[in-house]
Order: sequence, then C-alpha cells, then structure tokens
Amino acid sequence: MLRLVRRVFHSVQTQRNLKSAALQQSLCSTHLQCPGFAVSPIMEPKLYRPPPEVRGMTTLDKEAFTQTIRVPALRVPTRVLNKVVKCLKKSTIQRPGVLRVVPDKEESSDHRLVLLDPHKVPSPSSFSEDEAEALRSFSVAEELQYYELQLTYDNLKSEEVLEAVLPQEQGVTSGFSRVGHIAHMNLRDHQLPYKNLIGQVIMDKNPGITCVVNKTSIIDSTYRNFKMEVLAGEENMVAKVKENGVTYEFDFSHVYWNPRLSTEHQRVVQLIKRGDTVFDVFAGVGPFAIPAARLGANVLANDLNPESYRWLQHNCKLNKVESRVQTFNLDGRAFIQGPVRRELPSLLKGQAAIHVVMNLPALALEFLDAFRGLLKQEPLCDKNLPTVHCYSFSKDDNPDVDVVQRASCSLGFPLENHCSVHFVRNVAPNKDMMCVRFTLPKEVLFSSDDELTEFSEEPALKRQKCEESTASS
Repeated sequence: MLRLVRRVFHSVQTQRNLKSAALQQSLCSTHLQCPGFAVSPIMEPKLYRPPPEVRGMTTLDKEAFTQTIRVPALRVPTRVLNKVVKCLKKSTIQRPGVLRVVPDKEESSDHRLVLLDPHKVPSPSSFSEDEAEALRSFSVAEELQYYELQLTYDNLKSEEVLEAVLPQEQGVTSGFSRVGHIAHMNLRDHQLPYKNLIGQVIMDKNPGITCVVNKTSIIDSTYRNFKMEVLAGEENMVAKVKENGVTYEFDFSHVYWNPRLSTEHQRVVQLIKRGDTVFDVFAGVGPFAIPAARLGANVLANDLNPESYRWLQHNCKLNKVESRVQTFNLDGRAFIQGPVRRELPSLLKGQAAIHVVMNLPALALEFLDAFRGLLKQEPLCDKNLPTVHCYSFSKDDNPDVDVVQRASCSLGFPLENHCSVHFVRNVAPNKDMMCVRFTLPKEVLFSSDDELTEFSEEPALKRQKCEESTASS
C-alpha cells in the first residue's frame, strides 16, 4: 500500500510540474468499398467476432479475418447530413477505415445512410434526448434501417487481431515502446510462437513503424544494450527521435535508449541553469547532456560504450552544442577520478551550481565511493559543493529507505535527512527505478577512506543489505 500511495503522489506531483511528453500511437486507416444492404437486425455482443479458424494462426492471412455484419443506419437528407452527423458523433460507428456515411440503398442522390454503433443504438428508443430532439428538428425519421457492412483485416484494431489469434486465457500484448521507426516489444514465452505475426500486426496498425523488434536478453550492464530480434519489417536500426524538442540519432541495437524516461530527463534538466556545470557520468547518447547544454550549461559527458560515445558526439553536432559539451569515452570511475577531479577545484570557488548525473540504475550506487577523498585540499568556502543525481533500481518494500541506505554505504557517509528521493517509474512487478539527490558531503570529498571506515562497517546488517542489493541489481 505504501508503495502504491507513493507512486500516485509522485505521479501527481510530476504532472503538475511538467507537460506530458507522451507519444500517441495511431491506427492505420484504409477506406472500405461500399458493400450491399440488408433489412433485418442481428445484434452481436461484439461488433466483430473473428472466425474460429484464425485461432492459432502463426503466419498472417489477412483474408481470413473478413466478415460481414449488420449494423443500424439512419436515412438522412443530404441537405442536413453534416449537421446530423455532428449531432450523432457519439452514436455513429467508429472503426479504422470504415466510412460513417454511405450511399442510400435506393441510390438516391438526395439521401445518405449514416451508420450507427449497434451497441449504442440497438433500437430507435436508444437515442439520447438531445439526439432525438436534433433529429426531429432536422425532420429525420427515427426509423432504423440495417446495412450489411463488410469488415476486413484493415478495419480491425491490433488488439482485436491478436486476441483472435493467440491462445485463449493467455495474455495478449499490443503494447510497445516506440523509438523512431522502430517498435520495441518484450514478448512473453507463450507469445513467441506467434512473434512474426505479432510483429506484422503491430507494423500494419501503426503508421510510421517500419521495423518491429523483440528483446531477447536482459540489458548488458557494461554497455547498456541488449540483443534483439527483428520480427517484421526492415533491419534498419538507426533511429531518429525527438524528445522534449531535441533531436537524437543512434543505432538502437548498440546503445541504450528508453522513451519512457522523457519526463525524468526533463525534470532534472529543469534544475539546471545557464552557466552551471554538469558532469554526466553515464551519458549514453546525450538525453541529459544535450538539453543541459542547450540551456547554456557547460557539460562534461562520458560513456564507456564506444557506440554511445560516437552517437553522443554526433548528437552534439546535430543540435549545435558541440562547443559546450566535452565528451569522454571512459569508465565511470575513471571519469570521476580524472576529468571530474581536475575540474572541481576551480568550480568550487565559483558561484555557478555543479551537477553530477549518474544514470546507470543497475550499478550507479557502486560508483559513489569514487568520490571518497577525491580532492585533497579543502577550499576556504564549501557552499558550492556538487549536487549528485544518482539512479538505482530497488526491489525493497520501502525503496526510498533502501536506496538511501545503499548510497550511504557506498559513500561511507550517512545521507539520511540529507537527501531527497524521487520515484521515477516502475520497471517490473516489485521493482522501482529511483533517483536519490544529495549535496556531496565535504566529509566525503575531502576525506580519506580511513576517516569514513566507522560508518561503512557499522551496523553489520546494513552493510550486508548493501552488498546483497548491489549483487541483485
């Protein structure tokens, strides 16, 4: 319950502060040829009931989904047609590629038939008071006729097709992450025999999708990419995406990109001001670094993956911020103990804020110990210490406490009451992605490991929890 309440609270807060960057998935629309007519009603529980022979299909046969159904219709004079359609917009049939207005069965040029949803208008008395009043005002008789409508594969939604094909009583998926022209799916084992059909359906029903892939392994924590299999379409993995007004290009098969982190990228970047310095330890292709540079920040961005490093440089040029971003191809620890260590002394003397972003949730907490004794000489003023934004996964019942304890363990310094924790997203059942934000303590930055030993070794149970959590991530 606590986990659920926290998610709802954070979700509401985020929506108040940020504009949603959600991507809208649209369905394909193919116009249907005008079929014949009928006069007797047949009301089905569902508008479309798939033929039983499509169940278990593994190779897509679009013709097998064709079916003729009967739907109610109103005969409307053409002089008031547009007004009637507008008044009945909640009651007309809504189907991909299906025309709501068709020729009159008597082939009269003065009348048309307006097709209605049989579930909303099973009889003339089903019209709402407002609709009935409008029809009377336009002198349209509330007398239903019935029209034989041919539904084809093109008129079906992706979930309808998959629900008809996949085994009953098992999960049906039509959801995916969109990365440019690529639809990325995570199919379950029972769906794998149908993987190519599923890929084809997703590509057919979503304009702009020309490649569908399925993840075949967990994310490699070293380079943050994963093996994938092409289910349908072209094998072009170089994607072009736009997030929060910034354009990125990259090879999706060799780098990490998650469109579900758009809001989180925006949240952190909004904390950065012109003239600030940002150290992006695990920069990927630049979703934190490039927006920060566009705001006028000075950015040092690093990634161990050579492909991510190459596309990071490419995206800096693409967005014309290469003069504000220094790029590095180093291990995160080497980046902290190299470029970060060299730049910090002069930055600590200034007034502009310093941010350290560590978005490698499977391992980032383990890198916090690289800040221990990073600098040897304490400055006269310690008011401009870096702000760290460190991400982590947690399977704990109380993930806020868990990530703070593990961050404290790695730093060798207690962060309780000296940090804030932000819920980012739920990545799997009982697995959350969290961001812990804190000012890097001067006791850590200017201390040797010996001075921090007491906390890192006590209590023993907390150290054990830290080690176990790190191993499981």
